[in-house]
Amino acid sequence: MSDQREAVRSNAKYLRNVRPIDPDEICDYVEGNPHPAVVRQLLREEAADLGLIERDDGTFVPVADEPVQPHRGPVERFPAAYERRLEDLLADRYGPNWFEGASGDLLRSTIRRFKADYLEGRSVEYDDDAAAGYAIYHLPAYYAAVQYALDDLADRGLLGRDLRVLDIGAGVGGPALGLCDYLPDDALVEYHAVEPSAAADVLETLLSETDRNVHSTIHRTTAEEFDSAAAADGEGSAGFDPTAPDDGFDLVLACNVLSELEDPVAVARSALETLAPEGTLLAMAPADKNTSVGLREVERELEGERLWERDAVAVETNDGDENGDDPADYRRGAVTVYGPAVRLWPGETPSDRGWSFDVRPDLETPSFQRRLDEATPADDADHAPGEFENADVQFSYSLLRVDGRRRIDTSLDTGEWAKMAEMERHVTERIDLVAAKLSRSLSDEGANPLFKISDGSEDTDHYAVVTNETALNRDLLEADYGELCSFEGALALWNDDEGAYNLVVDEETIVDRIA
Repeated sequence: MSDQREAVRSNAKYLRNVRPIDPDEICDYVEGNPHPAVVRQLLREEAADLGLIERDDGTFVPVADEPVQPHRGPVERFPAAYERRLEDLLADRYGPNWFEGASGDLLRSTIRRFKADYLEGRSVEYDDDAAAGYAIYHLPAYYAAVQYALDDLADRGLLGRDLRVLDIGAGVGGPALGLCDYLPDDALVEYHAVEPSAAADVLETLLSETDRNVHSTIHRTTAEEFDSAAAADGEGSAGFDPTAPDDGFDLVLACNVLSELEDPVAVARSALETLAPEGTLLAMAPADKNTSVGLREVERELEGERLWERDAVAVETNDGDENGDDPADYRRGAVTVYGPAVRLWPGETPSDRGWSFDVRPDLETPSFQRRLDEATPADDADHAPGEFENADVQFSYSLLRVDGRRRIDTSLDTGEWAKMAEMERHVTERIDLVAAKLSRSLSDEGANPLFKISDGSEDTDHYAVVTNETALNRDLLEADYGELCSFEGALALWNDDEGAYNLVVDEETIVDRIA
């Protein structure tokens, strides 16, 4: 079979730039004349390495070079195919009426338990029941959230159609499924998941519903053990050589997992070291204070670190730097925060609390959530309608790269704008500043709209509060999450109750969105 495989590979390499690769044709050129179905299977197994996608007509062609285009509309629902597959899994495990009786009670108590453990900072053990409950409650929202974060990359042409993906702590597969559905039909994905728990069984089941050009492998081990295996064999257990300049993962996902690790910074650092030179680490966390702030702490701890060993040849020939610490001495650049957080002032990084999250439109409630909720016994005194329905899409995320690129690459090294790091001296003054909008409105309904803003220099939280909406300041309300705005004539005040600065936006303030 190895000789046949090599013959199929050789023919595919020859034909890939000539015409579509047809298994019916190749079988005639392979010794032993294997059946076309055998050739097709061999092509599927080698497709990721050869850069081939399988078309509807059964032929194989090279994956296109064009980047993926961003999505513009909201994610409205969790796909019906995944709903059915998850319900089939639940029915296989717990019976056709899995949402009722003892099995329904078990799943509801499991969801309540891991929600309580999570909010109180206790570790969650993902056995079969916890994995099923987690899929019911969290899978849809995580599926949607990752797609909004990917827009930041696609918007700048940084998400290719030929993707090698590493998913650390893949769980039951929300981010994986969201990524696969975000990509166009002519994309090629070599997907590696690292997931040690029973959640991997759910993940494997759901991945079977993805496109034929998604080639997935699940590594049932911890992130730490996966990294140790990579270090031991020098290539990584996924078969990639990260020291090769054109190798590595194009996208590494660390979604809703860092808060559960003993050393999240070390794991994230190792993940960054597996990136291709122009790859991205996408880390995500729920929007609650502890996990969101924890994500920012990891981001800030890693920012500026230089990855990989220094190039000995470069060090020996470098006579322009007495310390031998020239950036050219390194095989990778420094870790850069691509977004959504900004760094608008050279040499400045924020040290505020860092609680920042996005909110997107709710999903349509999935059938499996509605069934479990509606089947709650009437005598369950702890139950409130909708307790087991979770269609809210609220999340924090961080995009890290090692090529120096930022989504917003703007420098405010000028005396024209006020700097948040120096806001104390501007209190009670009207000032001009530039900042990114890093929240939806945080105020209660009926109150003045309130938004977290940042210029990347602050050591204290800053908020813009709209006390009088006008045509000249409406851009702040209409700006998207992460978008840059200029403020002219904002009133700087100190909010002693919140321990934060408020920038009052009123009839004297002009706000413009900066493209």
